[in-house]
Amino acid sequence: MASMDASPSPARPEASDTAATAATAAPAGAADRPDVLGRLAAAGVAADASPRRLAEYSYDASNYRVPPLAVVFPRTVEDVLAAVAACRGTGTPLTGRGGGTSMAGNAIGPGVVLDFSRHMTRVHAVDEAAGTVDVDPGVVLADLTREVERATGGRLTFAPDPSSKNRATVGGSLGNDACGNHSVRHGRISDHVVELDVVTSDGARLTATGTGLRATDPADDASAARAAELADSLRALARENLAAFRLELGRIPRQVSGYHLENLLPERKLNIARALVGTEGTCAVVVRARMKLVPKPASALLVCLGYADVVDAARDVTTILEFSPAAVEGTDEAIVETMRFRRGTDSVLGLPEGRAWLFVDLDGDDPASVAAEADRLLARLGENGRLVDGRAVPDLVERASLWRVREDGAGLSSRLASGGESWPGWEDSAVAPEDLADYLADLRVLMAEHGLGGVMYGHFGAGCMHIRITYDLRTEEGRAVLRRFTREAAELVVRHGGSLSGEHGDGRARSELLPLMYSPGVLAAFARYRRLWDPAGILNPGSITAPDPLDANLALAGIPAREWRTSFDLRPLGAGGGSLAETDDPARAHGAGTDPWVHAVQGCIGVGRCRADTGGVMCPSYRATRDEKDSTRGRARVLQDMVRGAATVQEGWRSEEVREVLDLCLSCKACSTDCPAGVDMATYKSEFFDHYYRGRLRPLSHFSLGWLPRWLALTGRIAPLVNAVLATPLAKAAAVAGGLTTRRAMPRFAGAGEWRREAAAAGVLPPGDPAGSVVLFVDTFTRGFRPQVAGAAARVLAGAGESVACSADACCGLTWISTGQLDTARRLLSRAAQALDDGTERPIVVVEPSCAAALRKDLPELVHTEQARRVAARVRSFASHAADLAAAGWTPSPAQPLPGRVVLQTHCHEYSVFGAGTQRTALAAAGVPEVVDATGCCGVAGNFGFERQHYEVSMQVAENALAPALRSTPPGTVVLTDGFSCAMQVGQLDASRAGRHLAELLDPGRPAEAGSP
Repeated sequence: MASMDASPSPARPEASDTAATAATAAPAGAADRPDVLGRLAAAGVAADASPRRLAEYSYDASNYRVPPLAVVFPRTVEDVLAAVAACRGTGTPLTGRGGGTSMAGNAIGPGVVLDFSRHMTRVHAVDEAAGTVDVDPGVVLADLTREVERATGGRLTFAPDPSSKNRATVGGSLGNDACGNHSVRHGRISDHVVELDVVTSDGARLTATGTGLRATDPADDASAARAAELADSLRALARENLAAFRLELGRIPRQVSGYHLENLLPERKLNIARALVGTEGTCAVVVRARMKLVPKPASALLVCLGYADVVDAARDVTTILEFSPAAVEGTDEAIVETMRFRRGTDSVLGLPEGRAWLFVDLDGDDPASVAAEADRLLARLGENGRLVDGRAVPDLVERASLWRVREDGAGLSSRLASGGESWPGWEDSAVAPEDLADYLADLRVLMAEHGLGGVMYGHFGAGCMHIRITYDLRTEEGRAVLRRFTREAAELVVRHGGSLSGEHGDGRARSELLPLMYSPGVLAAFARYRRLWDPAGILNPGSITAPDPLDANLALAGIPAREWRTSFDLRPLGAGGGSLAETDDPARAHGAGTDPWVHAVQGCIGVGRCRADTGGVMCPSYRATRDEKDSTRGRARVLQDMVRGAATVQEGWRSEEVREVLDLCLSCKACSTDCPAGVDMATYKSEFFDHYYRGRLRPLSHFSLGWLPRWLALTGRIAPLVNAVLATPLAKAAAVAGGLTTRRAMPRFAGAGEWRREAAAAGVLPPGDPAGSVVLFVDTFTRGFRPQVAGAAARVLAGAGESVACSADACCGLTWISTGQLDTARRLLSRAAQALDDGTERPIVVVEPSCAAALRKDLPELVHTEQARRVAARVRSFASHAADLAAAGWTPSPAQPLPGRVVLQTHCHEYSVFGAGTQRTALAAAGVPEVVDATGCCGVAGNFGFERQHYEVSMQVAENALAPALRSTPPGTVVLTDGFSCAMQVGQLDASRAGRHLAELLDPGRPAEAGSP
């Protein structure tokens, strides 16, 4: 047995565990708040009832909004017992929550919310001999799988793998009976449950097993008596409903709707553990679980199949199932198009021809046998006549790319490339796999009758579809359509012998419709089952029995009409906004339809990818603090309450809650790419700060760092003096005066003429010279801190056959954008557009990636002219242009031999605007054999890491990726940092190294030096 004495995640700072109760005014309807909070405080349990926290936890990933009274982050089972007692004593509802990714509204509630994902995250033990794992409910599924495979040497794994596995927790998955991509082979999570430790609403600590119920602590006589009494009652319930349970329950693989009471039948040996799974927190609170493990296959191969539409794909499922696949997943073209639109054409690799696709996983012990089986499958499907194109995908990079399309389906489908929106509500129906094609064909007819479209994806092999539909939830008429359509869709799936829910549970979205699926006798048994477990009636009200109406508490209802004038053009592209805007003043258009600011901040639908530890860069602050307020989702939810004028967040642009929730946003822009819904929190933060600080005194750093280009114009003239002063104790006084940390090394300031000498030595042409095939834009940071990079970049471009014209007479306004000083930023960007619009289409190559991103993305969103759009379309980062040159056949020839290994720290703005693989492509073309990716924000992020109050978090962010990458490589290993901020952080973490720009590494004109100053 391998013992896990700590959480798989490193220790994190506790930023928000203190109670925030006394000074908080209770919203309407919260009469019980002081009493329940007083009881919690008396029991030593911290409860956060701050307006900001309540806004964050008013939502999950569903269509609903239900503000809680308070949020508790339990650390121990004793905390859970105290919270249950406080709620029982005051009649306050209690809702358990894991990752908050529920699409049915079963992770929100009107009373106390218990968030297990913050502290109760231990993997207690992995028992390889028994094939089990013992875990807390807050453990994230991907973390659990990683720990199990590490502890067993890759021999065993945890099978359930829903698409949200990198943020969904064990407890939440047990609540919904989650399944996953490989459920064709491994079934639902209920198939993997051995025992569940629970707390009941009357305070008993019980352990549900495969054959009954016992007290978790044998010495606990009261719980033992409760276990015996409850087990007898459950036997009686099953005995009185034998025929109904056998006929109506457990008929198809994904029948998740209702309670799984077939597990109480004699032939199931009173499997109370499995009967508790899928109860959505309405019966008991899970505080620990023992789960089964499965062998990990030695070899697996993805087979990707293209079809004309999803119905054709569904008709081939029965043939595919004959080959015993581990997974049969599907998606349609809308998701693929949105992926490519948002993340670039190379974000989807290896996709065969078609307009709908199935992803089939075959596995086995021998790779050759698996490959042969793939060939037989393709041949057999070809005989069926529906397959448009298909191929096996042995390449791991292509495989990961294709699976990411499927796994990001929920978010990608919410805001489509076409500009439309889609929503959950009927996203989780299921039928027998052999009935799937006919069901989908009929469902499309029904959708057309209601004037609705939809995005279809899901677990085709298990007959479970995740269909997001184009409801208009913003209008009363559209909400009426939601109600009518959902009822008719429920009637349709029942006619096909199916289930209202196949994985997500019934929650607020479908519980009202259970009478269409089940007889009155079974519904009465459901109600009795719930009362037996929860006689106090406090656990997760509104779901399954005595449900709320499916159109109650909709998050998009009741938002007051208001014009929110913004500097950024936030209209969706399909409405003429963003880089395709056609008006000179988008603020004038903000009164038409949904306000663009409202529409933008409502882009977050709660899928919670920003809470993931791995994959991408988002969200660095959450990875550092583990606090919901520091996730992109948490910030978006507070902004959503801001625009609705909620009781929790009422002050609009002056809201202290919004300012607080945005405080640790690094403005890295990673969310604009990594968030499946395309939330761009850096832009929202800039816009909000622009309004919030009007007429108010700004932080000192907004002047010292926000105005940095102005100061550099001065320091360049007296650089030797400035550098001399910074080498004395006066440097600390200067830092304090500017609101900066004294714990970070200051950079060396370059003289005003240094970059010009570098450029002249490289033989660049004057700015307006028409002979240049490319314009090299030397930005403020390069001029002020790294002038040698300007010469290196010019020589690399010249060595690639380009004739280089140089421009440096403009500023991108980045520092003013990041600090929310948008009037100045707009003026500077307007001048930059005028300076760079030379009547040509030649590329504008920018040395500093953050400045390149500002000119590419922020310029057209802040300056609403054709000139701005023309210039933005020409902008390239140096790395992206080098990658394009390499793709066209150029091979770099640096003056100094390239290192055998490079640590690559991709700047966040490069990552989000120009793509994650630009530097890697150039390095591969140059022949660098090994690249160690430090994928993640460095932590400095412009002004953030230099600000006194953010220094600690900036260093914690570095621990996400950069610091471990430095520690894992020898001291002499080259670190590639195109971003000046990244280079500063490398020097802070390891003074023996200095980050180099890609241009310095590839410089053909002179040997690379020890590194940038």
